[in-house]
Amino acid sequence: MELLSGRRLAFAEPYVSPVHILRSLAATACAGPFMLTNEALAARREGRIGTMALLSCGCTAIAWALALGVVLIAIASWATANLGSLEFAG
Repeated sequence: MELLSGRRLAFAEPYVSPVHILRSLAATACAGPFMLTNEALAARREGRIGTMALLSCGCTAIAWALALGVVLIAIASWATANLGSLEFAG
């Protein structure tokens, strides 16, 4: 996403926009852990958050990525089960 837009992945335009709600939700759901990590690292470099807050953001990003993986596996499993139940007339 960063390569396509030429901007750092963050919770800001062009990734998150009140005008494009569905696109923003999809981008945040899929790339949210990376957005959170980038924002936390930027805040740490600027001195806005401490080490404990950075660690908390890191743990949250890991949990978020794991939960996203579980959801994607469930969707893939559901999709393959539904595709397998289709009968093709031949």
